[in-house]
Amino acid sequence: MASLNLRTNFHQLIDSINNEVVLSKFYELISKHHNATNGDLWNRLSKEELDELLLSDLESEDADNLIPHSKMAAKHKKWL
Repeated sequence: MASLNLRTNFHQLIDSINNEVVLSKFYELISKHHNATNGDLWNRLSKEELDELLLSDLESEDADNLIPHSKMAAKHKKWL
């Protein structure tokens, strides 16, 4: 979709929402995304969090460490 069409559709969508709570949440979401800089979350992590994240990524490359989606879906069924 071309940028002009996206903008037009976006404005129409916003204009059609009559719920202030929905508009407020929508605004927060778009605003946070717009104001975020690349690597912002990564830069806020502590040394320990970075180490844990990198270790998790490394461990995920070994298929023996992975849990099938069906098993996780069954385990967390009440939240899905």
